[in-house]
Amino acid sequence: MPINIKDYTDTKEGEKGTAIGYLCDDTWEMPEQIAALENWLKQNKEKLKKGSYAADLGFSPREGALGGGAVLSIEAMQIMVSIGMELYLSEYPPFEDE
Repeated sequence: MPINIKDYTDTKEGEKGTAIGYLCDDTWEMPEQIAALENWLKQNKEKLKKGSYAADLGFSPREGALGGGAVLSIEAMQIMVSIGMELYLSEYPPFEDE
């Protein structure tokens, strides 16, 4: 699931949105995901009209992380506000190799 982007513009309460983007298929670390989301926003900002969108970022804590992490740029936040996009941060437990 890492980043699932949906359009909820023409949906009613409780309805599922339309998937418009799926990023970072097997990448669960937030810094890489934030970079990918920012790139996607910059590439698609002209195509996305003002509406109701959600970017659900599913991440798992980095092994050995002691702080620091990702920064969502002001430019990306401005794009999100201008199109009506909310950011959901969905934390998952670390995955163990099988």
